[in-house]
Amino acid sequence: MGTTAELADELLDLMFTQAPLGATVYGVPGYDHLLADHRLETEQAARARAVDIADRARSLPEDDDPVTRAVVVQQAEALVDQIDALGVEYTITDSFFAPAAELLSVMPTTVLPDPESERAYLDRLAAIPDFLRRIADRHLAGAAAGRTPVQHLVDAAVAHVDRYLAADADPLARPAGGEAFEAERERLLADVVRPAFAAYRDVIAGIGGRPTDQVGLSRLPGGEAMYAALARVQTTTDRTPEELHRTGLDVIAGLAREYAEVGRRVFGTSDVAEVLERMRTDPALRWTSEDELITAAREAVTRAEQAAPRWFGRVPEQRCQVEPVPAADAPGAPIAYYSPPSPDGLRAGIYYANTYRVQERFRYQAEAIAFHEAVPGHHFQITLAQQLTELPVLRRIAHVTAYLEGWGLYTERLADEMGLYSDDVARLGMLAMDSMRAGRLVVDTGLHAHGWSRERAVGYLLANTPLALVEIENEVDRYLAAPGQALAYMVGRLEIQRIRAAAEESLGDRFDIREFHDVLLGGGPLPLAVLDQVVAEWVRTR
Repeated sequence: MGTTAELADELLDLMFTQAPLGATVYGVPGYDHLLADHRLETEQAARARAVDIADRARSLPEDDDPVTRAVVVQQAEALVDQIDALGVEYTITDSFFAPAAELLSVMPTTVLPDPESERAYLDRLAAIPDFLRRIADRHLAGAAAGRTPVQHLVDAAVAHVDRYLAADADPLARPAGGEAFEAERERLLADVVRPAFAAYRDVIAGIGGRPTDQVGLSRLPGGEAMYAALARVQTTTDRTPEELHRTGLDVIAGLAREYAEVGRRVFGTSDVAEVLERMRTDPALRWTSEDELITAAREAVTRAEQAAPRWFGRVPEQRCQVEPVPAADAPGAPIAYYSPPSPDGLRAGIYYANTYRVQERFRYQAEAIAFHEAVPGHHFQITLAQQLTELPVLRRIAHVTAYLEGWGLYTERLADEMGLYSDDVARLGMLAMDSMRAGRLVVDTGLHAHGWSRERAVGYLLANTPLALVEIENEVDRYLAAPGQALAYMVGRLEIQRIRAAAEESLGDRFDIREFHDVLLGGGPLPLAVLDQVVAEWVRTR
């Protein structure tokens, strides 16, 4: 049966065999030569292994590392739910949520420090034709069964591949060793990789997709069950789509009071509709250049780094870099995202800010997003988790979205407590991000459980957030590409806030915010119920 730690390692191997690019992102060796095998029979075999691991974990004594045991069960069940959702069949888009686009996003970040890593990279390049062929086969099988993609996302994916094929410099041409490596890399790119992408492009261009009024999973055979499974994965709860929808509506209503208060100070009006309109249309609130946006993000990160020791007992030694999203990826990328460092320090943690159509984006967002994605958000959480070498690797890198994104969203509000926002305009950005995450609960469930059209989703966010249309459209397309993922943010934030409030009430004057944050970040990513238990135990021992 094995110990809990052994089961954690067994599950991690299964997860990275299923998703080798993820191992590369986290710097876990042994998988860098591989790409995922998306054949249905391979996924079903993995599903059976995951069920077996979860069953064996439940059978272990309760005192055998109960936290790791709970993480193993949740992660194994999440893998089962993801396989059952059949996402590879209908996920065709230009963002990294799609397998082909993920490859073009992750491989250019690969670090090749030695001959072994160079050989693995060449092996991975050589594996791309089979990888793309198997994905294409699953797309075709899904379409034949009625599990079709969204047409305008297919169009975006075709355009993404076209941009890749037309690029003067191939982003997959990673610089490394000597002439022999470079010659073999160029041969593979010219004779193997690029023809494979061209063939994949022709396949997806021929797949008929759903129109914009039929975009949600509920439109597909078995879609309701698939969405329920994905909601469980992303929130680590059993809350229904209807409950999540209502929570989003309630948070949106509560934010109106804050918009009125801050709007009165900034614009001289407490009318929420007017405040949102001013935020969306005032040209003084827009960026004028890419450099201006990136500079503001870097300044926010620096300010947060300087304040962090007063709020955290442990802070990362590695600083977070700030860079623009690569131009080829920017049209389909979100507002910003974080790429974690490799544990060996060869690749830094990088906060990528999207400068695409920069003059349509708003300056008030920069600080809140930087605090979320970089410091003290994802950079702190992920980098500190990597340093927990006494824990099984699974505990350090478990993909628990409600914890990861709940923490990121929590830090946007924490930044206000820390005095990091430069002015009330930047504080409006904090509210804007809250609106978006609350809107995600409403819109994601609206699209996938209630049959909303893309136009209705865009209209709801236009009415209830100040985001620019380009960002709203990107957001909605993201929800279509990754059903359920957007639910995790606000669910996780609300739960972390509830856990903190309970600890403060129990401890009173003995509550120490630095210790509390160290507890939150000191056990790796945890399902929300497990996080609650860990903090409750800390409170008890205090």
